[in-house]
Amino acid sequence: MRRMKRMKAPFAAKRFVDEEFPHCQAALLAGSVIRGEETPTSDLDIIIFDNQIEEAYRESRIEYGWPIEVFVHSLTSYKDYFRSDAERARPSLPRMVAEGIVLKDSGILSTIKNEAAELLNNGPAYWSEQTLTTKRYMLTDALGDLIGTQNEAEALFIANTLAEAIHEFVLRTNGQWIGASKWIVRALKQYDEDFAERFVKAFDAFYKTGNREGIIKIADEVLAPFGGRLFEGYSVGK
Repeated sequence: MRRMKRMKAPFAAKRFVDEEFPHCQAALLAGSVIRGEETPTSDLDIIIFDNQIEEAYRESRIEYGWPIEVFVHSLTSYKDYFRSDAERARPSLPRMVAEGIVLKDSGILSTIKNEAAELLNNGPAYWSEQTLTTKRYMLTDALGDLIGTQNEAEALFIANTLAEAIHEFVLRTNGQWIGASKWIVRALKQYDEDFAERFVKAFDAFYKTGNREGIIKIADEVLAPFGGRLFEGYSVGK
């Protein structure tokens, strides 16, 4: 069966909104297609603002040759998602709203976009001393596991844990938003391209050759300003 030819992304997104949400107050197209990072597997991220809905929801569709992820909000529900994203330090919805191109607007998007931009510019709340201590201990613990294990299968997954932990630690201690999956590297590049390059090289070397030294070095680097590795004296609930 011949694959359906894709419409241009903005046209497909606009048609989807017109046909599926004709009475919405506003709609945005976000994601890789508007950043010039489109790949053969890219989808359309569409955000809908509709005062007729009672609860926000997300839905996946395939239309006009495109996989479509649609995020539907009332004129107030997005605020809860903004708040939740800020608390977890991964601003998925605010970022989509801030960068999104307008598909439809009854006059409300300027305010919502300003809210998203302000949240992004403010950055996440800084860790408390207790949280910082706990994260420092957890990073030390995972690092010790990587140094000590002789099981290469286990080492693969310890390294995965360290990649998440190192990226989170360096970004949160510097007041930056974190990422997940492909956004780990993107978030690191937004913070410091040199650090991001060294981070990728360290893990690339491990996965290709088993050399752990680069990971150990970069973990110690991010821990150093906060006293280095932490084990002795760490306590919870005492």
